[in-house]
Amino acid sequence: MLAPNRQQPAAPSHNRVPDVTLDFWLVKLMAVTTGETAADYLADTLGLGLTATSLIMTGILTTALVLQFTRKRYVPWAYWPAVVLISIVGTLVTDSLVDGFGVRLQTATIAFSVALAATFAVWYASERTLSIHTIFTTRREIFYWLAILLTFALGTAAGDLVAESFDMGYLTSGLLFGGVIALIALAYWLLSLDGILAFWLAYILTRPLGASFGDLLSRSARHGGLGLGTIFTSLLFLGCIIALVLHMTLKGDEADEILLESD
Repeated sequence: MLAPNRQQPAAPSHNRVPDVTLDFWLVKLMAVTTGETAADYLADTLGLGLTATSLIMTGILTTALVLQFTRKRYVPWAYWPAVVLISIVGTLVTDSLVDGFGVRLQTATIAFSVALAATFAVWYASERTLSIHTIFTTRREIFYWLAILLTFALGTAAGDLVAESFDMGYLTSGLLFGGVIALIALAYWLLSLDGILAFWLAYILTRPLGASFGDLLSRSARHGGLGLGTIFTSLLFLGCIIALVLHMTLKGDEADEILLESD
């Protein structure tokens, strides 16, 4: 399941988001893991608290999105920092509601599911498509990033609900979400599941998958983790993200050079 359309159409040169490739899923999975551990590090380990952390990270995210919206095509170094930051903010939104305002995880999961469904409904009614291959207008990109934010908030709530409220633990929770993603991939390849639906379902579920393994690595043994800590875990995955984004940037530059030479 590497692209949300079965015919694998080439994205237009002015598409503002990446094609769905193996690199895409690798960076996305590491971004959501970083989002979970970095949010915990900033709010808890550094002692900034949820409110201050949320305000600071929302301001940084806003700056990153402004930069992203000024790009009129997909640029890895502009796109992926926005994804990492929106992963952190999405985590903080859920944590603020649950830990700060006492909203139950079940309620948060349902609320974010409804909000995401409403976003998709309005997006489709306006644009007649939810495909990420045609994000070439500002309005479509607004819908896209709003949906991304809600998938991270929903994934955080659903992941915590399964791992903590249902007391399944981080490893079991991660394996569960990974298994569901595998079933979606099989349904796409073998049963002709709609590509756009398969993409968005997998995109939502990679959030709790990454968060579960992020918590497994960073949390102490007393809390069911391996005790690597939020600093080490965040830096580990952030380093991998930087390396992959650099690789994608260089690969894109080489492709542009080949295209110019052929012209």
